[in-house]
Parts: sequence; structure tokens; C-alpha cells
Amino acid sequence: MNQLTTRPEASIDIVYLWVNGNDDAWRAKRDKHASRLAAANNLSFAKFGNVEGRYRDNDELRFSLRALEKFFPAHGHVYIVTDGQVPDWFQASPHMTLIDHHDLIPHSSLPTFDSGNIESYVHHIPGLSERYFYLNDDVFFGAPVCLDDWFFEGGFYVSWSDEPEVMGNRLNTESNSLENASRLSKQWLQAKLNQSSANSDSAGRTMDPQYRHTPRTFSHSPRPMLKSMLMEIEQDAPELFAGVRSTVFRTWHKPTIISDFVLRWALAHGFAKTIDHSHLYIATGQSQETQSLQMLQSWFGRLHFFCINDTTDDAHDGDPRLVEVRQILNELLPHASRCEAGSCGIGNLQHLPAVA
Repeated sequence: MNQLTTRPEASIDIVYLWVNGNDDAWRAKRDKHASRLAAANNLSFAKFGNVEGRYRDNDELRFSLRALEKFFPAHGHVYIVTDGQVPDWFQASPHMTLIDHHDLIPHSSLPTFDSGNIESYVHHIPGLSERYFYLNDDVFFGAPVCLDDWFFEGGFYVSWSDEPEVMGNRLNTESNSLENASRLSKQWLQAKLNQSSANSDSAGRTMDPQYRHTPRTFSHSPRPMLKSMLMEIEQDAPELFAGVRSTVFRTWHKPTIISDFVLRWALAHGFAKTIDHSHLYIATGQSQETQSLQMLQSWFGRLHFFCINDTTDDAHDGDPRLVEVRQILNELLPHASRCEAGSCGIGNLQHLPAVA
């Protein structure tokens, strides 16, 4: 078994990506850059790559932080990566840092509205712990966290989604980003196996010659990660990182790599194993939303994690589907986290040293 580190750590940091798509100034910036791409005939959006639900803030981050404190109170520092925005309920805390895109991503690469681009820089956060969890703001821990369910010595566990298998080998304009990411990973890893030095990556680590691609997508889960492994993968596949880091909006031919390729690379090199986490995926725009939320109420406290994906792209802020989500989350997680108004100090955006 390959191992990057065997040193146990006292704490495991948490990283979130967050955006408030309801902010007028931010929306104007998004619209301006989409118009520029359209004028240059350079639109290649991924399916659902620039829809309202991708950017809308329905208080998911607030409730995900409540779930974090309820189910993983021993977590380390929390980093929230955002485009110069601050949640209106946020108050500063020594336990949390808000990171502006400009402090993490080269200025020449901004702005970007693609989370797949932004998340490719997360492992460069100064001071980030070796082992950490990366979460989108619509992902929640749903039961007390036992680290043995997420990490083993020198590695971590991943789980598959319940979605149908990904068919075909070529990236497809009609497929969503995760489906195309699966295909991209297969292409890259298969090519690596076929090379004369098939069993060695850029650092000389062994790639399992018996590795076989699984044509499924990974679950929408908290992502356990190893910082030093991400650094190594970035050196091993610089073209994939460069591709996703060139996007302004999510594109079909440069899909996210953190939520697929990194996990498959880890499986192929012995840094990851699969596990059957108990989980629930809820899409708010689907007809069975209410039934799914009722299942969440019944299973809450027994799920390793759950995801509430905002697919109500036709909704307004007062849409009953969005209201129902907030109401149920407030019933399940009624206690404010220590960084909500009234529990900490005065909110401010904490800046890191700027990236050139």
C-alpha cells in the first residue's frame, strides 16, 4: 500500500466553496462575462453549467455548518472560499477563515464562475491540514462522524452514487459534468496504463496494473482528501489541471477533476478504497422532492451524509420548494453554529497573502 504520510493529526480541516448568486453586483459580473463569451462565439457550457440553481444561496452553507458542529465537533479550521462575498449571517471567529478568490487563484485567471476550476486550487490554502474534508455548500454530514469511515492509514474512502452507469467513452455535449469527468478520467488513466512506464507516475509511485475503470459517478459527499497527494497529482497530470483552470464557466469538454479524476487516481495508486456510505441525494426540482425530504427527516442522524442539490432553475426566492427545504433544515438543525450572528464577533473577510 502506498502511503504519503503515517503521522496522525489532531485535527482535520474543512473547506467549503460558497457563492451568493442572489447578489446583484455578482450577478451583473456573471452576466457581463457570459455576454462576452457569447459575443466571441465561445460558449461551450456544460449541461446545467450556467443555471440559476448552481449559484443560488438558499442558506445551505448555514445549515451545513450547523450539521458540521453537531456531527463533527472535533473538526479543525474551517475555510470558506468565496468571490469576495460574506454571508449576511456570518460573524468572525478564530475557527474560520473566509478566502477571497484573489487570494488563492492567479489574478489572470479571474473571474471564474466554475466550481470545478476553483476547487482545483483548494489544496494550496496556506496552513491547510494534511487530511481535510472538501464540501460543496449543499452537502451535509448526517450522522456522528467516525473518522474510520472516511480515512485509513495513508488514505481515504470514496463511495459511488446511485446514478446509472456512464455509457460511452467520448465526452458528450449532452452529458453533465460528472458524466464527462468519468470519461475523461478513463481516457487519462487508460493511456497511463498503456504507456511503457505504465506502473509509474511522475513521482515513481506504483499504479495498480489491475486497475479497471468503473463506469459510475461518485456520490455527492464530503470529500476526504490528502493535501500532499493533491500536490503530487497536480504534478502528474498538469494538463488536466491547466484545462479546468482555463474555464470561466463550466464547460462540457473541460469537466471537473477533483470530484472524479483525483478520486480514481487515488484508487489506482492505493490511496483510496471504496465503501458503502449511507447517504441520500435530493434534487429539489424533481417531483419527488417532498417525499425525499420526508425520508431525510426519518433517516436524519443515521446517514453518513446527504446532499440537497438545487435543481429548481425556474424558481424565484419565495418558491415553495425552496421554502420547504429551509423549513425542514431548520427543524433538523435548529441550533446556530458558533459563527452565526449573536454567537461570535464582528464579521470581516480575512485575507491570505495574494497569489501572483
